[in-house]
Amino acid sequence: MTSVDVLTEAYGRLPDLVRGAVDGLDADQLSIRPGGTANSVAWLIWHLSRIEDSHFAEAFGHEEVWLAHGYADRWALELDHDDTGYGHSPDQVGAVQVGSAQQLLDYFDAAHQLAQSLLVGLTDEDLRQVIDEHWDPPVTLLVRLVSVVDDAVQHAGQAAYARGMVLAG
Repeated sequence: MTSVDVLTEAYGRLPDLVRGAVDGLDADQLSIRPGGTANSVAWLIWHLSRIEDSHFAEAFGHEEVWLAHGYADRWALELDHDDTGYGHSPDQVGAVQVGSAQQLLDYFDAAHQLAQSLLVGLTDEDLRQVIDEHWDPPVTLLVRLVSVVDDAVQHAGQAAYARGMVLAG
C-alpha cells in the first residue's frame, strides 16, 4: 500500500460520515446549535467542505468549487465569498443557514469528488513537494492532505454528536 492509497482510503470514508450526520434532518434541525452556542450540523458540514475545497484548490492550483460552480452565489450567506469558517465568531456560525440536507450534500459531493480525482495518480514524489513555505518547517503536499482529512473527520464526528443532541431534543 502506498501513501496515496492510504490517503485515498481516508478520504473515501468522508462521504459516509457526512451523510450519516445529516441524513433525515430538516433545515431547522440542521441549524440547531446545541447549548445555544455550539456549532450546528449545517455549519460543521459546510466548514469541512469549504476547507477541503479551498485547501485542495490552493494545493493543486485550481479555482474553488464554491466559487467556480456558483455555490457561493446560490447559498447567499452573509459572509465573504472566500470565507471558510476558520475562526468564526458565534454570529458568523449562526449566519450559515441551509434550506435542506441536500444543499449541504450537493456542495460537499462536488468539492469532494474533485478532491478525490486529484488524489488519483499522485506519487510519493508529488507528496514530498513543498506547497507552503509560510510555516516552519515548510508544509509538503502530504502534510496538507493529512491535515485536511484529519480536520474533516473531526468535524464530521462533531456533526454526528450534534445530530444526536438535536434528535434527543
